[in-house]
Amino acid sequence: MFIDKAKIKLKAGNGGDGAVSFHREKYVAAGGPDGGDGGKGGNIVFVVSTHLSTLADFRYKRKYKAEDGGNGKAGRGFGKKGADLIVEVPMGTVVRDAESGRIIADISDNEPHIIARGGKGGWGNTHFATPTRQVPKFAKPGIPGEEMEVLLELKLLADVGLVGFPNVGKSSLINEVSMANSVVGNYHFTTVEPVLGVVRRGEGQSFVMADIPGLIEGAGDGVGLGHEFLRHVDRCRLLVHIVDVSGSEGRNPIEDFETINAELAKYNEDLAGRPMIVAGNKIDLADDKQLKEFEEYIRGKGYEYFPMSAPINYGVDELIAKIVEMLSKLPPIAVYEPDPILPEQLEAGDKREFSITCEDGVYFVEAPWLLQIMRSVNFDDYESMQYFERVLNSSGIIDGLREAGIQERDTVSIYDFEFDFVN
Repeated sequence: MFIDKAKIKLKAGNGGDGAVSFHREKYVAAGGPDGGDGGKGGNIVFVVSTHLSTLADFRYKRKYKAEDGGNGKAGRGFGKKGADLIVEVPMGTVVRDAESGRIIADISDNEPHIIARGGKGGWGNTHFATPTRQVPKFAKPGIPGEEMEVLLELKLLADVGLVGFPNVGKSSLINEVSMANSVVGNYHFTTVEPVLGVVRRGEGQSFVMADIPGLIEGAGDGVGLGHEFLRHVDRCRLLVHIVDVSGSEGRNPIEDFETINAELAKYNEDLAGRPMIVAGNKIDLADDKQLKEFEEYIRGKGYEYFPMSAPINYGVDELIAKIVEMLSKLPPIAVYEPDPILPEQLEAGDKREFSITCEDGVYFVEAPWLLQIMRSVNFDDYESMQYFERVLNSSGIIDGLREAGIQERDTVSIYDFEFDFVN
């Protein structure tokens, strides 16, 4: 079964806790703190697998968790780094945040993509030794790993998309010009999943063609199979609109052409302006009047037109030659850039819980929602720091510190960021 959408939960590894330890050795007095740092939690990394063509595997496993980092040890021993979890997906998988719809990554190359980052390990008590605090009996806990629910959406990486009503000859064409093996039959919805084929026309002239199934009137609104597969047209650099010019199904070819174009535009306005070639198929079943009327109409609309009969390979070479020519002038296949995280998105919602603990004059603030905000803050930039200060005030953290009894110049520790409190 062709599955091109899935929702899964990801949990990167938590950072290991820092250790509280003091050096103990015979004949060595007051050895001092020697607690080591916790290890970093493992990331969740998405990579392309050439063996996968659908998202079917994600129907059976929906939760993915990376390994936690190990806790710090005595003798300044560092905790073990958590192993990354590698998740294999098909080429062309777009990863979105399930709650906001924000694009996190487009897995359309052979590079690894870190989707959820593991938490940093907590500091051991070695870091907290000062001239006035020589015996720190506390350490930092590890930072939690990122946790999220994501939507996976497969958008095929094809240069050319074949569109048109069912049973107009899309499968016959892709079988003729490539090594694809799309099922052909004299009934609607013979093809029930997108089919990719590589068309080879010499060095530097090969391209990928996709047979997009099931477009009918209402596809843009979810009627028939078309709505399920229209997303696979999104990346196509060029569309080839195949029309049964003979009207063998009892429909008018011109009305067919306009209906499919309207459905494409309804689904995505950008598709309406995508470069398109029109192929009039089944010319062997049409009379001269039908052929002339349809060709004049299409050329009048400004489209390149190619009459053909795919099963007997008539007119196919001319069509493919034109496709190669047009592709050489078009931009490469679109890759979706990750959407930026806006401050209002980071601050939205009521998930503002935090906790404050005090150890030997150091006030530790823990607030998992604050981690994402901190990653967007440049602590060396004055305006960025002002924004961070506003977040601390608006979230109630500053008031919480005052209620906990913090005094002027006491140390505030928020994960891996420390500052002296100023009233």
